[in-house]
Amino acid sequence: AYIMIESMLKKRSILFATNLNSAIEWFHPFPPAGHSYDDTPLISSF
Repeated sequence: AYIMIESMLKKRSILFATNLNSAIEWFHPFPPAGHSYDDTPLISSF
């Protein structure tokens, strides 16, 4: 964790940036629409 924070503070560039532009995570919202709720789900017991 220290290395990541230190590199962000020093504004160092990424060494291995070959797959960043094609990563599927950048093109889809998070969480996916099928896995999110408009309201808090109601928990019921059977």
